[in-house]
Amino acid sequence: MIVVTGASGQLGRLVIHALLARQVPPAQLVAAVRDPARVADLAALGVQVRQADYTQPATLDAALRGADKVLLVSSSEVGQRTAQHANVIDAARRAGVSLLAYTSLLHADRSPLGLAAEHVATEALLAASGVPCVVLRNGWYSENYVASIPPALQHGAFIGSAAEGRIASAARADYAEAAAVVLASDQQAGKVYELAGDEAYSLTEFAAELSAQAGKSIPYVNLSEADFKAALEGAGLPPALAALLADSDAGAARGGLFDASRQLSQLIGRPTTPLAASIKTALQQIA
Repeated sequence: MIVVTGASGQLGRLVIHALLARQVPPAQLVAAVRDPARVADLAALGVQVRQADYTQPATLDAALRGADKVLLVSSSEVGQRTAQHANVIDAARRAGVSLLAYTSLLHADRSPLGLAAEHVATEALLAASGVPCVVLRNGWYSENYVASIPPALQHGAFIGSAAEGRIASAARADYAEAAAVVLASDQQAGKVYELAGDEAYSLTEFAAELSAQAGKSIPYVNLSEADFKAALEGAGLPPALAALLADSDAGAARGGLFDASRQLSQLIGRPTTPLAASIKTALQQIA
């Protein structure tokens, strides 16, 4: 039995579908979610659905009962992640799972991104737990930048604070497939994967590709971290999220989102999704 936590989220849902595509019987899959109503589509496919809240250990014990392998998809609640992840790790230990996989951050142990701190703390908890574990250090999702295409088209510019930092992103589905491969494979305990896209680009190159596909000039405008944060707040983002995104861009400028090892494509057995394809999909959805 394989349990995927956070299965109603964008990554967790894709992992479930990737496992099904690998012929894992749906009855052997558990979608552990805070709100079961959000995964009625997975239940209709025969996937078990169990209620699980990272902040309520009793629900985690019930969700992980009988589990052989568990994927802990990192919480989206920045600032509360370490404590929430600790609850899942403790529940996995009590359940006696044979493998606990965790979605961490690319080069978390040396990353300049502020996001890394809670991942480093979680990896330490994993190491101390005694639970057999594998760490999936995910790089940036291409969708993180593709999501900014509509405002870029509206305002005629793509803004950020990444300077000319190289970003080796991949589609979220690529990372989900990698997680499915690991969960469906043997002898994964103790491994740490640095996962990133095959190709790397600067935001100047991102904007050039967007311009070419959109048929209009969308230059990249590099701002200071403070000015980018202010611009994001001005666009309506909550201050905490704006600060996180600006910090991540500044980290990218210092190489925090670059990796050339191609471990992701090696793991999934195919090239990662090209940036151009992600941009094309986004433009089709807008149209």
